[in-house]
Amino acid sequence: MLIANSNLVPHWGNWDEFRRLEAMGLTMYGQMTAGSWIYIGSQGIVQGTYETFAEAARRHFGGSLKGKFILTAGLGGMGGAQPLAVTMNEGVCLAVEVDSQHIERRLETGYCDEMASTLDEALAQVREACNTGQPLSIGLIGNAAEVYPELVRRDIIPDMVTDQTSAHDALNGYIPAGLSLQEADELRKHDPQTYIQRSKASMVSHVQAMLEMQKRGAIVFDYGNNLRGQALEAGETHALDFPGFVPAYIRPLFCRGKGPFRWVALSGDPEDIYRTDEAILELFPHDESLKRWIQLARQKIHFQGLPARICWLGYGERDKAGLKFNELVAQGIVKAPIVIGRDHLDSGSVASPYRETEAMRDGSDAIADWPLLNALLNTAS
Repeated sequence: MLIANSNLVPHWGNWDEFRRLEAMGLTMYGQMTAGSWIYIGSQGIVQGTYETFAEAARRHFGGSLKGKFILTAGLGGMGGAQPLAVTMNEGVCLAVEVDSQHIERRLETGYCDEMASTLDEALAQVREACNTGQPLSIGLIGNAAEVYPELVRRDIIPDMVTDQTSAHDALNGYIPAGLSLQEADELRKHDPQTYIQRSKASMVSHVQAMLEMQKRGAIVFDYGNNLRGQALEAGETHALDFPGFVPAYIRPLFCRGKGPFRWVALSGDPEDIYRTDEAILELFPHDESLKRWIQLARQKIHFQGLPARICWLGYGERDKAGLKFNELVAQGIVKAPIVIGRDHLDSGSVASPYRETEAMRDGSDAIADWPLLNALLNTAS
């Protein structure tokens, strides 16, 4: 299957023109894996987020987030993975989310442990968990553009700060400070330009709070949602003073050819995924990180849609896994074929100057040839 999404001639590559064409049914937002029909729910981002926090723990805290306070925001389809990824690394996560239904969904799936309705309540839980060294995740009902500055005002500085609100879309994703969800819906519908202006003003406050936390000792990084880019466009000239997660923690893995490998059981039977789990562990018995992930995923990850799995494999390992899956199908060990898909968070997969290709050593951040060459090679091989 070949799919292309969201490609516009550069002169017409702006939000107004994109939304006009989208309304006509001529394009759609790429949505990375979703746009490529290989979205597997929150598990996909749990894995990448797990790897990011694991690397951050190795870099800054000796390999574990135990007793550390991690602040983030956004518990939607992508950001909802963060609480579980933090607790898998033994940390304490406070995740700010404006929509209580998103928190409730994460509670139901076991990705988040607790929900708090006030900042004071949430902070009391954070302090207790950090003091006892117990992993804990708390979803706080609130707006990050209000909560982050409030923490700065109180001089409460987390150990690590990031964000996964839908800041990439100032109209349909991000909720401006001072608005309820209903008020946001009304403003979006009746005055979209004012809505966008208010969103971007809130993003500036959001980023300014993160910058101040960094000055006061927090480890701060962007999580690829273009929050920094939006704030920069809205006038915050220091928005890029904290790094993106890819150059900070993920690119060293890319440089070794290691990245995400995902597959889906067309049978719809979870047992088929469990059999592939066993096959992966048999293929790569000496990879302790992989072993830990597979074991934790089987315990904590709930399938969304067709049963699926993702793990990070190195150069030369993905083809071995694919051939093994072929054997499982041919021998009837699994009930139906296995679909193998690519992930956007991978070497050669995306040209994105604020994410995958940020801070390239040769200055090629904005060169968009690489994913095209990658696609050509995949179809030609």
